[in-house]
Amino acid sequence: MKNLKKLLSKYSEPVPRYTSYPPATHFREGISNEEYIKYIEESNFGTPQNISTYIHIPFCSKMCHYCGCNMLLLKKKDNVCNYVEAVISEIDMVSEHIDRNRKLSQIHFGGGTPNAIETSYLRKIVENIRSKFSEIENPEIAIECNPAYISFEYLDDLLDIGFNRISFGIQDFDEEVLKNSNREPPLIPIEELFDYLRNKNSDISINLDFIYGLPGQTVESFMKSMKKAVEIKPDRLVTFSYAHVPWVNTKQKYLEKLGLPDPFEKIEMFETSFEFLESKGYLPIGMDHYVAQGDELYEAAINSDLHRNFQGYCTRRTTGQVYAFGMSSISQYDKSYIQNVKTTDEYIKMLSNGNFPIKKFYSLSDEERIIREVINYLMCNKAINWEIITENVNRVLNSENFTNTEQIKSILKYKKENLDVFVNDNLIKFNEDNFEVLGTSVLYIRNIAAAIDPNFESKEGKYSKSV
Repeated sequence: MKNLKKLLSKYSEPVPRYTSYPPATHFREGISNEEYIKYIEESNFGTPQNISTYIHIPFCSKMCHYCGCNMLLLKKKDNVCNYVEAVISEIDMVSEHIDRNRKLSQIHFGGGTPNAIETSYLRKIVENIRSKFSEIENPEIAIECNPAYISFEYLDDLLDIGFNRISFGIQDFDEEVLKNSNREPPLIPIEELFDYLRNKNSDISINLDFIYGLPGQTVESFMKSMKKAVEIKPDRLVTFSYAHVPWVNTKQKYLEKLGLPDPFEKIEMFETSFEFLESKGYLPIGMDHYVAQGDELYEAAINSDLHRNFQGYCTRRTTGQVYAFGMSSISQYDKSYIQNVKTTDEYIKMLSNGNFPIKKFYSLSDEERIIREVINYLMCNKAINWEIITENVNRVLNSENFTNTEQIKSILKYKKENLDVFVNDNLIKFNEDNFEVLGTSVLYIRNIAAAIDPNFESKEGKYSKSV
């Protein structure tokens, strides 16, 4: 416990989640339609060449207190219809500037609660996207679902539309924990949903998402959820650390009143579940994902060839530059990021007037693209291998200018001694000039990434704490 207190005191600080580089807090306003079109057209020459699409469905039947997403309570059916029509308009406008010779590799629906709306709307969006581009073999078509609002009939429609990966947001199997968070339990027992889907399509990937650090959770109760999850045998399992950002979502203050688990108990939830899932054959990838043998991510992780974009962890086969649609969504091109406006009213209005619904942007320098490649490699593979990173940088920049790692290290202002603190705390281990993050020390990987990020500045109220 003494060592745990020491680590927590040292490393529990605000750092970026590094789902993008630079983080979205660096994005700025002031971009015209004409400038945006140039960014889209420029992306046609970028890496990777595949097209990955994200569609943000903001609607939810009720507001979960822990949520930090951009969402909207579902009240009127007309709101959904108008919103989906606007999404279709945005897809049409953006796709006019995308090279049709490029291939579609991913379609991902997030939210909000994508299954809060009728499947006819989902079908319309998917068919619109797939009609515009040729595809890689077996593209990933994924959706996040709240099992409190899912039926067998709804699943039938999803399969018919072409969805081949479904993530169920369980969060916790303990109904008291769900009640504290203003979330309802599954409408149909989750094991029945799994059996139904696998009988319909044996190749479908089914994932379970959990959150640790919620009121009412204990190490023992969270482990009950993990044990039940393993019995159901998901292809992928995620244990997200609850991010307490009440300055983003004031509803989270209610959770404070109920009482959040203390940081030591939260760490124990992570470490105990990590060791348990690993003992059951699940391979830990990144900082919070676990994959079963046979999953495409498993092989990529074994070969240290994982990749990450705004869709999450993926393989080099399925990854692509992300073209995001819907309010608040963020597009992730090779050299730029574009974020849409954050309200549905403004989003619909701008598109109805023939304007792109853009709010913020960021244009990356070549140096930032290199830093991004290094941090992505660390976040995906829990290691730094400078030889592979150099190859990746040359591929991403379509260059052969980087003939040795010292050039890349110079851009990062990298000093091996800056990582001594992690070595001394037995969080990382060096092998000559490369290093790896050790076991459950992945909990501190955001801190390690910040240590090699030459542009990082810690600031309260800007990022969630790492632990």
